[in-house]
Amino acid sequence: MKNKFNFTLNLFGRMRKKFTDKQIKILDVAEELIAKKGFEGTSVRDICSKANINVAMISYYFGSKEKMMSYLYQYRVQRTKESFSEFAHTIKEGKPEMQMKEIVNYVISLLFKYSYFHGFVTQEMRSLDNVKDDLLEFYQTCVSRLDEITKRGIVSGVFHNAPKSEDILTMIIGSTLFVIRNKNFYQLYVPANTDAQYMKEAEQKLKNSTLLSVFALLDYDAD
Repeated sequence: MKNKFNFTLNLFGRMRKKFTDKQIKILDVAEELIAKKGFEGTSVRDICSKANINVAMISYYFGSKEKMMSYLYQYRVQRTKESFSEFAHTIKEGKPEMQMKEIVNYVISLLFKYSYFHGFVTQEMRSLDNVKDDLLEFYQTCVSRLDEITKRGIVSGVFHNAPKSEDILTMIIGSTLFVIRNKNFYQLYVPANTDAQYMKEAEQKLKNSTLLSVFALLDYDAD
């Protein structure tokens, strides 16, 4: 327990080197409000009121609302990268098939949880070098872990094929982003009365189909 606690502290310590405590507070508040009201529906005054700061602080720390979104995206990517590393660490002793299932479900859940980012993150924001670097490191971490699990599965005899781990990750993320960005299509096959119900049902449907595809690629022997 102590080692896990120290591991978590080290993760947040690295994150705080890039963002001050005040910036983190503002970004946490902004993310909470945008998740509920959307980017356009969330004003700078809303953020400042909830964070209990002066409006001028947004300009001081970020420059503008739009630039703050860029910082928020970077912050979210960084936190996701670190939380994934912690999550992968907690399941490292599990069987290969269990680890593979948990990681597929984890990545899909993360993308659905923060799906509102796709409504306001522009190509310009995504092309910022610091965001690109954090994303690249996150993707490489995922690929490395998937590769380790696949190799363990081959050695133990539960997997009989070793597809490229970067292809597995591409399939997981690509399929999830397609569903998130094409709700008008996917909702034809996911009956739901509310948006919340749709998101829950769509996420589960995607997890099921993605796991079937991944285990088929691995030629997983369930027996």
